[in-house]
Amino acid sequence: MKLKIAALGFLAATTLFTACSDKFLELDDKQNLTENTFWSTRQHALQGITATYAALQAYDGSKWTWFESVYTTLNYKGDDIDNNKNEPYGKNLAAFVNSAEDAGSWSLWATCYTGIGRANQVIAKVPGISVMTEAERNQIVAEAKFLRAYNYFLLVNGFENVPLVLAFEKDLAKLQVPQATKEAVWAQIEKDLTEAEAVLPPSYSAEYVGRATKGAATAMLGKMFLFQEKWAQAEAKFREIYGKYSLNANYVDNFNGTKENGPESIFEIQWSGDRSVSDERHPFNFEVRPGALDGWELMYPSDWLVTTLKNDKTPGGGYSDRVYGTIFFDDPNSYMWDLGVPASKIPYADVKGTMVRQVYFNKYAYPNDRSGAYVGYNISIIRYADVLLMLAEAANENNKTGEAIGFINEVRVRSKAAPIAGMNKEQLREHIRNVERPVELSMEWGIRWFDLIRWGRGNTAKMNIKNIMTAHGKPGAKEYVEDKHIRYPIPLKEISVNPLLKQNHLY
Repeated sequence: MKLKIAALGFLAATTLFTACSDKFLELDDKQNLTENTFWSTRQHALQGITATYAALQAYDGSKWTWFESVYTTLNYKGDDIDNNKNEPYGKNLAAFVNSAEDAGSWSLWATCYTGIGRANQVIAKVPGISVMTEAERNQIVAEAKFLRAYNYFLLVNGFENVPLVLAFEKDLAKLQVPQATKEAVWAQIEKDLTEAEAVLPPSYSAEYVGRATKGAATAMLGKMFLFQEKWAQAEAKFREIYGKYSLNANYVDNFNGTKENGPESIFEIQWSGDRSVSDERHPFNFEVRPGALDGWELMYPSDWLVTTLKNDKTPGGGYSDRVYGTIFFDDPNSYMWDLGVPASKIPYADVKGTMVRQVYFNKYAYPNDRSGAYVGYNISIIRYADVLLMLAEAANENNKTGEAIGFINEVRVRSKAAPIAGMNKEQLREHIRNVERPVELSMEWGIRWFDLIRWGRGNTAKMNIKNIMTAHGKPGAKEYVEDKHIRYPIPLKEISVNPLLKQNHLY
């Protein structure tokens, strides 16, 4: 579903307590709609669920908030990224000197609770729209439950201690609630995803492609179990969708807009490039590229990631497709598209010596689906390669190491990387954690940092994140405090209006 965000005068764009977006408060008064008359047609229900999906693009709908605040918050703490120290975005977070007043954790919190608030309203109001069929109502409610679960998944992993709000409230006093236990939040995520999975269709017509499917709910259930180290349940869920998706033939097609909602896609943040209603574009193509190619250089691949990638070789000893698809580096076969119209592929040799760094990210640095300067290609939340690697991880923990290696090799062979073999359970676990997942999934939406925190919190070969950061050369690793920085701080804005909230440890 290429989102065109309708202006809804009363569909709350509030976060849990404080923030709102003027974009959703400006109503074209063509039908003299009121809160009591809006939820009366199928179109109203579609507008409501569209606005719930729209929250994935940040609480205020701004491409700048989405990338320079939400994306950086989800990703900059990872050891795969080295942020540009001359830029303010996510700077304190990446250096582990952030406070509860920093904008990043607030933007993530606000974005998640905006989505939750809208989902709650859809869940409450759509069942009462009598002109729709029961099946239509149930499907849209199931989509809202999927989105509510995904937002709580981000919150419980990022903040751990968060309020659990399951009803749409206009009385702010009723939103002043204490944090729930993490166990209660996980239980609600499981409930929402299970109920969504039972109702959502396996696919949609072309008009609605991109909406949450049964497969998306199944994949997220598997991921939820994986994060709680419920290995048997995780493996079972991932097996339910094994073979129902396929890998794109070309690795880079996951990041260049040419295979949006394609065979590898399970769930994506939808962007259209349209500017007629709202700005359906993002600046990813500028943010990652070097200044020599008119980029902004907001971040770079870490030295550890580059070294790890360069060990990803074909059977003949060359670099795999995912090396070339992930980084722009000093190699005769390394190219990056410029921003010309039409765009051209620029060999590394043409700009060598004119760049601040020797290596840049190549993911998302594509000129496709442009509207003006920026792009409208989708950003994957979960794709089939990720599912295969999570299935491998769960199978390995369930003592099926040989089969797990087979799942990993499906991912490797797609990019022409040499198959792996001969690893025992412990060796494969280490390979999945610090080779396979970062090589395949580096700098993708909310992947690496959440992987690190789940292994840091877990009971299975528990990792010390500070030691990993130090070993991988993460700038600021010496500032990392294990029981503090594993969580984001509860935003001070929220604590100031809700006296029942308690700040996370050591903030």
